[in-house]
Amino acid sequence: MSGEELIKRFESADCNENKVFYQAMEEVIYSIAPLLESDERYRQNSIIERLVVPDRVIKFKVVWMDDNQNIQVNTGYRVQFNNALGPYKGGLRFHPTVNEGVLKFLAFEQIFKNSLTGLPIGGGKGGSDFDPKGKSDFEVMKFCSAFMTELHKYIGARIDVPAGDIGVGAREIGYLFGEYKKITSSYDGILTGKPFMFGGSLMRPEATGYGLIYFTQTMLELEEKEPLAGKICTVSGSGNVALHAIEKLYHLGAIPVSCSDSRGTIHDPKGVDLELLKEMKFVRRVSLEDYVDTHPDAKYIPKEDYPEEAHAVWDIPCYAAFPCATQNELTGMDAQNLIANGVEVVAEGANMPSTPKAINDFLSHKICFAPAKAANAGGVAVSEFEMAQNAAMGKWSFEKVDERLKTTMQQIAKRVVLTAQDYGVDGNYVDGANIAGFKRVADAMIAEGI
Repeated sequence: MSGEELIKRFESADCNENKVFYQAMEEVIYSIAPLLESDERYRQNSIIERLVVPDRVIKFKVVWMDDNQNIQVNTGYRVQFNNALGPYKGGLRFHPTVNEGVLKFLAFEQIFKNSLTGLPIGGGKGGSDFDPKGKSDFEVMKFCSAFMTELHKYIGARIDVPAGDIGVGAREIGYLFGEYKKITSSYDGILTGKPFMFGGSLMRPEATGYGLIYFTQTMLELEEKEPLAGKICTVSGSGNVALHAIEKLYHLGAIPVSCSDSRGTIHDPKGVDLELLKEMKFVRRVSLEDYVDTHPDAKYIPKEDYPEEAHAVWDIPCYAAFPCATQNELTGMDAQNLIANGVEVVAEGANMPSTPKAINDFLSHKICFAPAKAANAGGVAVSEFEMAQNAAMGKWSFEKVDERLKTTMQQIAKRVVLTAQDYGVDGNYVDGANIAGFKRVADAMIAEGI
């Protein structure tokens, strides 16, 4: 079956829940067309047909008791998509929007992201529709215990190694790991993103945000464009990725002027107050609206002030834009606003934050566009470093982790550029990333047989 025939088959199916998965799949299939045309092995071995179907989708009930002694029921998932290159690797997401389709999309993207790192890890993703927001520590602990009671059956240091994602930070990973030890009496490296005191790696919280900026730096050098120092940058989101991207931008002398959350956007032309943001989001856990109480010269723009298809953060003139919030947050209208305001580079920190229309607009206007599967691979790279430390029962210094992260992101950028050149799509980082990521996985699948 050809790639186009496969896309039509999926489009004819009921795909409302799976919409983002089909969006990701379609992008990859169209990108790898030059590779499929040049090498018949991939058609002969039905690699596309095999690659777009997960190895397994695990779905289970999670029953737990809240602080009021009421029994609550949520749904848990683990999508083990492809382990041709190594054990399944990908985060756990706790958020009300989690469903099978979202996790299939994230796990599918994870295959290629992990492949691009050059590290021995496959692709997976998991999570639950549980919402940690507004829950007490005890309630989060009870949920994590119930979730791991089922999940532990399917994971292992050489089988599947989950990590954190939206709604799953060091607190949740700690509770999950504690329950795993209680059930199995085993101190295995079966989760990454653990607190440092019991097996976590230094620099894990910073990894995705720092890696995003390291990748962007390298991309600008390869494209012979001006560096980020002294340039106005816009960032969306206010979680781990966004705040550490802002931190690394400051290290390089750039001027990050924005961040956002589900309610609105902060625009501070002097540069956002990073320490205040960390205190608001990681300690007090309050809305960004409170930012202007400390900085009255900054502007808070409520979400409802903009039309549904546009977002204030992408209407701010900038040299570089970093979408770090969630999937499909940067629309075609946003792309047009960025282009009109002179943006030179867009690098994705979140998973697939730009819509297909936005991506096409960036590419057609020769904007340097770094897709998430390449640009935000820093998180999973440091997760693999944590796996290596756990296997050796050792610890690496912050400097060693940082240096290896920087080297990995530079290698990914160079690999993507060279692949794009080899297949006649020079300058197209989307196609370059998809071809490079696909080729490594597909070659492994062919070598392993069926």
